[in-house]
Amino acid sequence: MSDSTTNPLHDPAVSPREVAAEAAAQIAEKTGVASHDIALTLGSGWGKAADLLGETVAEFPAEEVVGFSKPALPGHGGTLRSIRLANGKHALVIGARTHYYEGHGVRRTVHSVRTAAATGAKTMILTNGAGGIKEHWTPGTPVLISDHINLTADSPLEGATFVDLTDLYSARLRDLARTIAPELDEGVYCQFRGPHYETPAEVQMAKTIGGHIVGMSTALEAIAAREAGMEILGMSLITNLAAGISPTALSHTEVIEAGQAAEAKISALLAQIVAAI
Repeated sequence: MSDSTTNPLHDPAVSPREVAAEAAAQIAEKTGVASHDIALTLGSGWGKAADLLGETVAEFPAEEVVGFSKPALPGHGGTLRSIRLANGKHALVIGARTHYYEGHGVRRTVHSVRTAAATGAKTMILTNGAGGIKEHWTPGTPVLISDHINLTADSPLEGATFVDLTDLYSARLRDLARTIAPELDEGVYCQFRGPHYETPAEVQMAKTIGGHIVGMSTALEAIAAREAGMEILGMSLITNLAAGISPTALSHTEVIEAGQAAEAKISALLAQIVAAI
């Protein structure tokens, strides 16, 4: 249901959690897997990790499931995939991210995360391609997200819903990732609304308020995952230096190319992390 007139998430009278529960039931029917243990949203550059996780049980277009739509951004596969891990657990791989800048509203932006939680997943891994503010982060560098700054002026929480975000990005999972790759650096992710890239002045603002990574996803999803009680690991692939830090102009082509160049390395790393969880 990709059309704004038919997607139930556009009806304010409809509970987004009920839509997520319906979506989870459809996923269980399509996959034959009653519940999933871990979920991954694979952003730009991270897609090949799904091939390394284990045995694919089922894969299908995300738009076949209520509340989902085709991805608008090249580099996202547009599918949902159930994978049986070597330890017998099941992972739900989300290749269809709805970005906030698409204008569909925050409910649809976080629907995939709420659906993952409704399938039973207790761990949510959120990945993205992003711009780096630290000058020593060359394109192709994976970094852990330690915290975020939400610059969208929006929230997936509705009504008087108060959720503590003090330890939003799990220190336990970051430590676990470093047992596999001790060189992993970390930083604070700033989610801008997009879809335009940040100006050099905006990047300097992000740096001044404590940001190290700039992008257009993840933060809203992480808040929804915390509300659902999930443990969260966030990882960014630095696809370019941010505006004003980079000596050249920014382009989406550059982002895609950097993701493709780093894909094999970061996918193998992510698969190892998942196996250790």
